[in-house]
Amino acid sequence: GSFSLDEVIRKRLLIDGDGAGDDRRINLLVKSFIKWCNSGSQEEGYSQYQRMLSTLSQCEFSMGKTLLVYDMNLREMENYEKIYKDIDFFFLKENSIAAAHERISECKKQILQAKRIRKNRQEYDALAKVIQHHPDRHETLKQLEALGKELQQLSRIKENVEDKLELRRKQFHVLLSTIHELQQTLENDEKLSEAEESQEPQIETETKQ
Repeated sequence: GSFSLDEVIRKRLLIDGDGAGDDRRINLLVKSFIKWCNSGSQEEGYSQYQRMLSTLSQCEFSMGKTLLVYDMNLREMENYEKIYKDIDFFFLKENSIAAAHERISECKKQILQAKRIRKNRQEYDALAKVIQHHPDRHETLKQLEALGKELQQLSRIKENVEDKLELRRKQFHVLLSTIHELQQTLENDEKLSEAEESQEPQIETETKQ
């Protein structure tokens, strides 16, 4: 049979609580549980397990928020009922205009207090939304761990590069020393040759005499 709009809204609220997406979270939790059961590797299973824990935390947070709002509404209703009863009692029992003004002033103070309570509740809801969108602690730690590993890897690469540069510097130093020694040897050989050439004519002259 067909459902009226009120029935559809009523069923939606029964399923979804205060409209904060609880049914979506429950569906996500069921899907995560099925994926966890069918996970092929330990890493994939652990990831699905963390997602289930995160979804459960969101459901618990939403439930706690709903209970707090419900309790706050009950207290506000009790406060309003007390105010209305006091006003009715006053007008039934008091005939003094001065007393009436004083009582009305007191009621205004109580109404202002009730408004402050409602404002605090609204601020709490806004803060709860900010907290809900805050990054998950586990994911943050996981990212920090990954960055730490990447930093260690970069540090090892830096050390390897510095070791290679030091090795090349030593090799270049040895090469320069070898070139210097070779140059010195060539200069010595050249001086020796010039000395030998300068002595040959004397020997021939002495022979002729």
